[in-house]
Amino acid sequence: MYLIDISRNGQPSYDARVNQSLDNYFVNDLKLPGHGLMFYVNQPSVIIGRNQNVWAEVDIDYLHEHNIQLVRRTSGGGAVYHDMGNFIFENILTDDASDFGDYGHFAEPVLKALQKLGINVAMKENSSDLILDGKKWSGMTMFKSGKGIAAGGTIMYDLNIENAKKVLTENQDEKRKRLGVLSKRSPIVNLKDYLPDGMTMADFREYLLKELFKVSSLDDIETYHMTDDDWKVADQRLAETYGTDEWNFGHNPGYYHYTDHQFEAGKLGINWTVTDGKVAHIKFNPFFKAAGDLTAVEQQLVDRKPSSRVIKKAVKKGNLTNIDADQLAEFLESQLTSE
Repeated sequence: MYLIDISRNGQPSYDARVNQSLDNYFVNDLKLPGHGLMFYVNQPSVIIGRNQNVWAEVDIDYLHEHNIQLVRRTSGGGAVYHDMGNFIFENILTDDASDFGDYGHFAEPVLKALQKLGINVAMKENSSDLILDGKKWSGMTMFKSGKGIAAGGTIMYDLNIENAKKVLTENQDEKRKRLGVLSKRSPIVNLKDYLPDGMTMADFREYLLKELFKVSSLDDIETYHMTDDDWKVADQRLAETYGTDEWNFGHNPGYYHYTDHQFEAGKLGINWTVTDGKVAHIKFNPFFKAAGDLTAVEQQLVDRKPSSRVIKKAVKKGNLTNIDADQLAEFLESQLTSE
């Protein structure tokens, strides 16, 4: 097994959109032989499954107000919160998919390392969650492509649990639509209070890597360092798909289109579907604090033909004071009637 170093120009990468896209690159493009392991940290971010409806899973206003990234995986799984108190580990195999679906196989080395410290961790029965005292400290996911697998999960050292709870507040109206895969919410716990006294996050990282690679020094770990050519391909993938709002915010089951417009107050995205000439679904994605009620505008548009009169009436219902009503109506009409 070898470690995959995803630092760039000697600096660690904390950009969640970058980091979460790299497993796809290693499995589908680079295809290094053997068993690789990525081990990294993300800045505050919400990671959702490929087939999830972000409007049902995430408090979008809280996400934007607290500068939390939204990242859509290339694999499935539920919505989770990451920050600088949380490790992510990912096993990368490009020529052996025999263990696909076996979460226990990929969890076992991490579980054994923690059990060696006297911590009573386990895998939850009939689940991909790793638990301690009945609470989740890791959620695992994996995807398969040909003979390649990416399989891993989180390791909560000192995650901001309050942030996680607030940003992962579900929208019950969207949830009732049953669009996409729904997350299974579980109580979560940090490992920090169960570790030996004085074990910092850096100490914990060093301990885990030594145990996982069965070495006495980090210097003894075989390491693959990403090259400029690697980053060139990864950057291209980000620009085309994984770094775009259309992918992360807009790729929701049941919602077929996404675009945005720059208003004076800031960027406003819309995600929508028009079926048989009527608006079936629509959600606004303001990257600023909207003064007014965009939900009221959405409600007025759903199940109606998006005529100029209907759109202007809906916008008026929103009582928006920091978005020009005429500009918003013009933007909506240009998009909703373009199919």
